[in-house]
Amino acid sequence: MTDLGDLNAFVAVARAGGFRDGARASGGSASGLSEAVRRLEAQLGVRLFNRTTRSVALTDAGVGLLARLGPALNEVEAALDVVNGFRDQPAGTLRLNVPISAARLVLPSIVPRFLLAYPGIRLEVVPEESFVDVLAAGCDAGIRYDERLEQDMIAVPIGPRVQRFTTSASPAYLDRHGRPQHPSELLGHACMRGRFPSGAMPSWEFERDGEVVRVDPTGPLIVGIGGGIDLVVHAAIAGLGIVWLFEDWMRPHFESGALEPILEPWWQRFPGPFLYYPGRRLVPAPLRAFIDFVKDGGA
Repeated sequence: MTDLGDLNAFVAVARAGGFRDGARASGGSASGLSEAVRRLEAQLGVRLFNRTTRSVALTDAGVGLLARLGPALNEVEAALDVVNGFRDQPAGTLRLNVPISAARLVLPSIVPRFLLAYPGIRLEVVPEESFVDVLAAGCDAGIRYDERLEQDMIAVPIGPRVQRFTTSASPAYLDRHGRPQHPSELLGHACMRGRFPSGAMPSWEFERDGEVVRVDPTGPLIVGIGGGIDLVVHAAIAGLGIVWLFEDWMRPHFESGALEPILEPWWQRFPGPFLYYPGRRLVPAPLRAFIDFVKDGGA
């Protein structure tokens, strides 16, 4: 029988894309994971990773094993989770796949109180801008907006139910270049954009009295949506141009005066995010506790 720990080590390395990152994610050591993978490869008689001094990549055999093994290990965890029903409080690991915006704007008001209420639960938050299969990614649930949810997912409202995208720039920039009164005027301004990992660059959308306007302005800076957003904000504060971002993200800069809101009558409202999870499997006890916490007002 193949050792379950070796299989878990293989999955950790494959999902993290390397032994060092896999060790960070799993709480083990890089050398321990490397030894476990070597042991597994020797037992199976095939190479699962192509290793160089700079990278670790799955072989075709590794890709095939991961595709079947990830869901299987999730089911093993679900089976072991049955024991949680005999505890006074649920325990175990809860893995959430969330966009950067949710990690910054939604979870801070929820996570500390949740973990204080359930000290036996360990929470892992995986920031990810692309829509992913949460089970294949080794996560129990995720947070996304309605338009990016799959049909077979159960969705629970989490965080603010109405949000807005805002446009703003530094007062110095607006003093130099003028204050636009209509979204179409943004085409004549320096606007800093974001790009999804898929390569898509979302249009800036505005709405007023039923009229929807979409523009694709240009500017001196494009960043990856997620990790690069703070750079865009700092560039806007420095006077480089106009930024389009969540109202809650920008509010501290509005209040300090570092950024000045523009086109506010045109700011588009949209529904808040959802906690989503597959409806086709047993819900692990840590996730059930989190769902109940959110439903009971924890969010």
